[in-house]
Amino acid sequence: MAVTIKDVAKMANVAPSTVSRVIANNPRISEKTKQKVKEAMEKLGYHPNFIARSLASQSTQAIGVIMPSADVGFQNPFFPVVLQGISEGARAKNYALQMTTGGTDEEILDAVIHMVQGKRVDGVVLLYSKVKDKVINYLMERDFPFVVVGKPYKDVGQITHVDNDNVQAAKQATEFLIELGHQKIAFIGGSQDLVVTIDRLNGYKLALEGFGIKLRTEYVSHEEFLREGGMEAVRELMEHTDQPTAMLVADDFMALGVLNMLDELGVRVPEDISVVSFNNVLLAEMARPPLTSVDINIFELGFQASRSLIQMIKKPEEPTKRIIIKHHLVERSSSAGPSGERIILSKI
Repeated sequence: MAVTIKDVAKMANVAPSTVSRVIANNPRISEKTKQKVKEAMEKLGYHPNFIARSLASQSTQAIGVIMPSADVGFQNPFFPVVLQGISEGARAKNYALQMTTGGTDEEILDAVIHMVQGKRVDGVVLLYSKVKDKVINYLMERDFPFVVVGKPYKDVGQITHVDNDNVQAAKQATEFLIELGHQKIAFIGGSQDLVVTIDRLNGYKLALEGFGIKLRTEYVSHEEFLREGGMEAVRELMEHTDQPTAMLVADDFMALGVLNMLDELGVRVPEDISVVSFNNVLLAEMARPPLTSVDINIFELGFQASRSLIQMIKKPEEPTKRIIIKHHLVERSSSAGPSGERIILSKI
């Protein structure tokens, strides 16, 4: 015979309604009572029927996670870490995750529409922020709960989002290179449609301006947040007669491509060119040489995003929030002072 809530209540010596509240993680139930009920559930092998509960409450107990394009979403190591944070925040509140992505912006929008109109989730976390994003417009029009990881391009005060201060982070990273003695610093960013690229580029420009260094547009390159994007950017930058002595790369995965291409070209890091990047994922430490990188606390970005979304779902009157996660520079051996010598490229 199947174990019921009444069986759990009898063993824990509480009312069946208390067991239900423990399963729902009701904050009014004391930790002592919660522990007693959970121990009884474990001894009896009782597992709550969340499907039946969700039908009764008109809640799916699931949140959607909207990835960027499939290429970036499934290759860039930023996403497994942020998903781990989202998952941890959701698991603590007994929420499941449902992910979706697409090859194009239209495919992503179509997937989101099916997710929302099909009532498959109670809210969504958007793992990117683009200029003129149709997904955000759609969610706002539907008044559907959502949180953005990143800074929205517009309506910032109306959209709950979790982000770093990317302008300040890029400014500090650029200043770090300048203080090492570099004047010729290139910037390698992602798509100009991404708000994170815009913010990091602005931080780079502010640092140059603050030290009286003229911005050289030929030192600014934009590619996909992929290893191949970093490789392509280096090919272009190193064709200049007056080559940069340092590169600020907006993503560790791109920076891996930067290191690979510089190695193919016979350019030494950091002896010939210094490299500083962002995100501080595991490959930054494992790269050769290990990358100096801005740690943006990716796990916390995801954890706070799912936590904030679930608060919005449970309390629709919850005010809009702007949560800024702290960052710090992790210095490794890919950065040093400039050698002062022009680099002679070897043939590929």
